[in-house]
Amino acid sequence: MIRRTLRVACVGVVLIAGAGVAPGTAAPADFSVRPGELIVDHPTLINLGFEWLIDGDANRNASVAVTFRKVGDSAWTTALPLMRVQGERIAQPNVWNLVPPNMFAGSVLDLEPGTAYEARFVLTDPDGVTGPAADATKVVTVRTRPEPMPAAGGKVYHVYPLSWTGPKEQPNFEGIMCAYNYHCGAGDASPAGRPRVRPGDTVLVHAGVYAWHYEFYGNDRRVNTTTTYEGTHYLTADGTAEKPIVIRGAGDGEVVLDGRGNFNLFNTKAADYNYFEDITFRNTGIAIWAGTQFIAGSKGLTVKHCRFEQVGLGVFTNYSGSSDFYIADSTFLGKNDSQKLIGWNGDFWRQFAGIEGQTFPPVMASYTAIRLYGPGHVVAFNYIADFHDGIDIETYGNPDGSSAVEGPDYPPREYWDLRPVAIDFYNNYLTNFHDNAFEIDGGLHNIRVMRNVMMNSASHPMCNQPVGGGPAYWIRNVVYHAPGGSSRLTSGSAGVVFYNNTIVTETAAGSAANVHWRNNLMLGENAAPAIFNVTTNTAYSSSDYNGFRPNPGAASSFVWNSPAPPTLVGDGTRESLQLRQFPTLAAYSTATGQDQHSVSVDYDIFVNVPKLDAKDLRTVQRLHDFRTLDFRLKPQASAIDKGLALPGITDGFTGRAPDLGAFELGQPLPTYGPRR
Repeated sequence: MIRRTLRVACVGVVLIAGAGVAPGTAAPADFSVRPGELIVDHPTLINLGFEWLIDGDANRNASVAVTFRKVGDSAWTTALPLMRVQGERIAQPNVWNLVPPNMFAGSVLDLEPGTAYEARFVLTDPDGVTGPAADATKVVTVRTRPEPMPAAGGKVYHVYPLSWTGPKEQPNFEGIMCAYNYHCGAGDASPAGRPRVRPGDTVLVHAGVYAWHYEFYGNDRRVNTTTTYEGTHYLTADGTAEKPIVIRGAGDGEVVLDGRGNFNLFNTKAADYNYFEDITFRNTGIAIWAGTQFIAGSKGLTVKHCRFEQVGLGVFTNYSGSSDFYIADSTFLGKNDSQKLIGWNGDFWRQFAGIEGQTFPPVMASYTAIRLYGPGHVVAFNYIADFHDGIDIETYGNPDGSSAVEGPDYPPREYWDLRPVAIDFYNNYLTNFHDNAFEIDGGLHNIRVMRNVMMNSASHPMCNQPVGGGPAYWIRNVVYHAPGGSSRLTSGSAGVVFYNNTIVTETAAGSAANVHWRNNLMLGENAAPAIFNVTTNTAYSSSDYNGFRPNPGAASSFVWNSPAPPTLVGDGTRESLQLRQFPTLAAYSTATGQDQHSVSVDYDIFVNVPKLDAKDLRTVQRLHDFRTLDFRLKPQASAIDKGLALPGITDGFTGRAPDLGAFELGQPLPTYGPRR
């Protein structure tokens, strides 16, 4: 199999400036809009993403209404409108220099897997839509992906541990690579194996512990069936989306693959559509290494109902050609201290050094549970604990095909299938991180972070540093105990929306653009004086229909720094911004026009959510368990019926209007973590 090597400028963040127009120059007076190409992103199991290129609309008053229906149905359902993206710039010398094209982008959310839908888009503009009238309405038919499953009819190869004493089914082998390849064993001949498996085949692994002595030389398969010195399983056979190559537990007990401290247990960089299920990966640096930037990587990797213990990285690819992974219903346990929270940086965390044997900075025994790049990935229903970060998009730098040195730039159309777009993270339970529960740093468009629980993040569980145009959706997530604050919106975060989240800590945006908050609950943890502190380089960022609980006694509870209207964008310097801070919600709302419909709340709105104090050194390192708390609203809470109806997000709300926060009164709670 030949892999194309991508050669681009080495790139990967500081300020947003301009809208594709040099600061201080007049924007072109092209107010009408001309529709261009409609791009369909990689479908995922429950979401569909779209990008519609346009010309014109310099005054940003065009809009795109979205409706959808199952193929065969007659009635259309309203979805969120597409987000207007207008070249908000992301720049850091020699790393990022990105300006997204003039376009709309957005997603249709929470659909059924493996189902065909029609999506209809209607472009309007008070200043007119130029070109053929038919171009202003586009209808496309797209099918969501089905959940990956083993195919019927393939060959089955049985693998047994050396300790097995019972009967064995045929054909059977001593190790996974003996079944996967025609040849296995260590010594000089270990690279000589060639794949036996074909699309649709299954390697069925029976209960036991598989821990090979890769440090010994020789071809004795009782000692090693992997690679000499490395102990790595190199998978090189391609399956297909319909017929993956499957490695799964036989169902007769736990299957443990113990790396015995090796660097990498499975390498799938040359294997598309390989599938793992009911396997425990233990005691290794990188459990599944699926891609390396600019070199090689796999597509269609599936990991289901697996367990990762004592690993540095669980599943990792930063290859732009990787796509369409499905990682679900699995448990990832890192090697960091599982008994207390500690951050990796800053004087606040430094003061814990030496207490009960703690060191600072803390040793990063485990890095990231899941770290990905490329389009179409789905990470859902996982439990993740005790890592530096939980789930990340690689902070890759400028996408392939663009330059970080000669820009501002955006990749040419022929590179677009290598962008990090249409990525889903939903229904995961994440806890105990030195840094972030989620880093979507480096993501571009249609990044969907929905219905996750983020507990115990030392620094910013909702990290967007940067987002390259958006939209990036944060929807119905719960954040609790984040003593560094909830959100990192710096270094060029553009096109980020926060809808119906429950956030029990302060929210700040250090340098953002085209960012919007609706229907959120934000309750102070005393991590910073202001409950809501926003610096935005675009006058069209917005916030409304939220519930705030400021920290008592704070001199400044709300900060909103932005360009003075009618300026569309600032040049990224503080001198171009109106710097404004306010002691109360009323003063902030009156002066800025933001949060006109927002309300004050307190911890008593919840059934059972204790108040936190990030400055209390006796309790700040305590780890909290979501299962002992109850974030549902009380029936008479001030957050009831105070929200804004958002299509596809608040559908089916009870009462006069949607409730604020992650949970609508009377509706069942989502499932977080593995479903079995």
